Amino acid sequence: MAAAQDLEVQKKRPVQSKEESTAPVNMFVPITDIFETEDALTVVVEMPGVEKGNVDISIKERILSIDGRLDFEKYAGMQPLYTEYNIGNFHRRFSLSSKVDASNIRAEMRDGLLTLTIPKAEEAKAQRIEVS
Repeated sequence: MAAAQDLEVQKKRPVQSKEESTAPVNMFVPITDIFETEDALTVVVEMPGVEKGNVDISIKERILSIDGRLDFEKYAGMQPLYTEYNIGNFHRRFSLSSKVDASNIRAEMRDGLLTLTIPKAEEAKAQRIEVS
């Protein structure tokens, strides 16, 4: 689908939203890698500190939405001496092509990494044609 490109590390960036939040919490765009195989796309979303029970994934009108919420009680009373990493919730959205089978997406959360496997639709898979 896409040509190979040079990879570079991205810094954590806040979500740019037109809506106003009713909760005073930082919201970040999680760093994401996407890999393609013959049968599927694999999306790896980095959400450090988020437990699998605090991840919401939904699809509406071919828009895949991913939300990850931190349990801020873990950080209550902490007084950091030095920090380079702001904590906050995560939000990311992707437009899904008609070339994927959105009804069979699988998700797994382990050690702060959410891995989505998005199967390709049959018409998008490579086909081998025999020569007679």
